[in-house]
Amino acid sequence: MRVLIADDHDLLRDTLVLFLNSQGNIETSTAADLPSACDLIEKEAPFDLVMLDLNMPGMNGLEGLKHALTLKGGQRVALLSGEATREIVEQALEAGAAGFVPKTLSAKSMVNAVKFMAMGEQYAPLDFMTAVEEETSHPLADKLTPRELQMLKGLTEGKSNKEIARDQEISEPTVKLHMKTLYRKLEASNRTQAALIAREAGLF
Repeated sequence: MRVLIADDHDLLRDTLVLFLNSQGNIETSTAADLPSACDLIEKEAPFDLVMLDLNMPGMNGLEGLKHALTLKGGQRVALLSGEATREIVEQALEAGAAGFVPKTLSAKSMVNAVKFMAMGEQYAPLDFMTAVEEETSHPLADKLTPRELQMLKGLTEGKSNKEIARDQEISEPTVKLHMKTLYRKLEASNRTQAALIAREAGLF
């Protein structure tokens, strides 16, 4: 199974690649923007699934998705996003997208979604499409403060310390201090490992 992941956040892209490659039967290629992704689609052997980040350079909203769908006589293209609204997802599915994968999806669910879409099915998380949100207690989340959870969420979305600081309206040195505590609590040695732990636990 061949999958192309196009996303401009290096950490998220690399984390996804690690998980998919660990399956043993999935071969991945990557791109950081739409033009690079389209170039790979045109030049390489056919992909079973192409995953495009909604907000990466070159996308221009759903126009990029629609363009990718037409390449090489038709592609199975899915939308990948941490910020898409239900309306955008519905429009993407109507345009012929293979599905929608939220960046907050757990690693196991993401792998299952990729396999499901690559086999010809259309995927969108039921809880996202029906807007039902459940508050559940999570053993890993219970270890962390609300601020540390915000830091970890930023990590799993591939954000830099600077972006997290801006989102939380705190200074970058403060983010670094929180990250240090976060790594210790998760027993992680770096950002990628912390993001992997959170995804494996299904936290985000």
